Amino acid sequence: MALKVLHALDTARTQWYHFKAIIIAGMGLFSDAYDLFCLPPILRLLGRIYYQKSHLPTDNFDNNDNNFVIHRHVDSALLGVAFLGTAIGQLVFGRLGDRIGRRRMYGLSLMVMILSALGCGFSISTSPSCVLVSLGFFRFLLGVGIGGDYPLSATIMSEFANKRTRGSFIAAVFSMQGFGILASSIVTMVVCGIFHGASHPKPKEKTPSEADLAWRLILMLGAIPAAMTYYWRMMMPETARYTALVELNVEQAAKDMEKVLDVSLSQIAEDESLTLPQDPSSYPLFSKQFLRLHGRDLFGCSASWFLVDIVFYSSNLFQSQVYGKYLGKKYKSNVYEDAINVALFQAILAMCSTIPGYWLTVYFIDRIGRRKIQMMGFLVMALVYFAIGIPYTSYWQDNINAGFMVLYGLTFFFANFGPNTTTFIVPAELFPARFRSTCHGISGAAGKVGAIIGAVGFGSASHGQTEDHKAVKIFLVILGGVCLLGLAVTYFFTPETKGRSLEENEE
Repeated sequence: MALKVLHALDTARTQWYHFKAIIIAGMGLFSDAYDLFCLPPILRLLGRIYYQKSHLPTDNFDNNDNNFVIHRHVDSALLGVAFLGTAIGQLVFGRLGDRIGRRRMYGLSLMVMILSALGCGFSISTSPSCVLVSLGFFRFLLGVGIGGDYPLSATIMSEFANKRTRGSFIAAVFSMQGFGILASSIVTMVVCGIFHGASHPKPKEKTPSEADLAWRLILMLGAIPAAMTYYWRMMMPETARYTALVELNVEQAAKDMEKVLDVSLSQIAEDESLTLPQDPSSYPLFSKQFLRLHGRDLFGCSASWFLVDIVFYSSNLFQSQVYGKYLGKKYKSNVYEDAINVALFQAILAMCSTIPGYWLTVYFIDRIGRRKIQMMGFLVMALVYFAIGIPYTSYWQDNINAGFMVLYGLTFFFANFGPNTTTFIVPAELFPARFRSTCHGISGAAGKVGAIIGAVGFGSASHGQTEDHKAVKIFLVILGGVCLLGLAVTYFFTPETKGRSLEENEE
């Protein structure tokens, strides 16, 4: 027997509250992308500030980019601790979201993000070791907050949405990452532009001391969007599905939905003799019955997210080739111009590839379906990586041209119009209400393990080998193989969830 309040949610027309929920939930993903993608230009700044070998006289200054390279282990550590924190946050907040409630944990995860972003800017001291250790610590905490936001945002949006447009709503929440990438680039260019206009340092001069303030300011500004939505998150009611199916308070669920959706209480109030359709304590997480009913789905969601994140975060394998071709030599730019060039490249890539991919998913997800989009994305990404990797030594290594840039952009386009978005959506639709946030967190944590392998493991393995074109070729072909494995996992283990209620999907 379907509860009236849940039926009302599934059949509700699209209204203002749905769009408000997208903005409120999406700000966490916006901040996630901002904090992740502001790191490449900030690493340029840190390399200039803490690793520039320009204390020598100018006439002994090498015209060599190695004067500005941040140590690879530092680069990897800053990426790795953030991803590790994200994985822990997904597991912890995902479980607490099912045990304590989505709404109660939602504000806490956002507050952790805000305070950690501010903490990054206040990283202590100005010596390399102290400032980078403290920055790594705050980025770990920032990752915990960001990780907590993943399962809570996806679950809340899925439980508020109607079944006809649920995929588009969740995809719209996730697509806020694209605007976060763009915002990080714009803020970086504006801040560095202001500092550049004030000091006009020459490329071969020692990096001015005020540059140490620029990167801190960029990181701290990332707290503003999250802080702006904190009040509205606290004003959101608990989702009706959690209140009715987990807390077993159907009457309160109806009252909460009356406040936010255009329905009268008489339409969604239940009879006093109502018997709830299931006992929430019927079987626990990871019991034999859970694994029999949901183990296959959990494996499919986790494995797909794991594989796509290996590929998505391994893009830095040949990013250095693109930077070297289109951004010029670092020793010919001053500290601010160097960071602006990287940020501008990221902004162009976001506008031409990343953001269109996100929003095509928003448009097509409830027309084509999650499974087909995910399979298509993995397939096209595999073909693109093979197209770059197989002829790399015979053609691309000496021809980083417009054709290469198109293929490079397609990897991001079909990641977002494909598995990078759908792996966020599907776990929020497949599992029972009392396990939904937990299972999304488990799937996302598996993805972040893949991100660590991609960004840290593959990146470290390739570091110092960008001139070894055979090694780059092998790495790229491996990434194509990973995409094909993702296609196989999707085909065999990922069910279609389009057009059905959450309760129908869990059955």
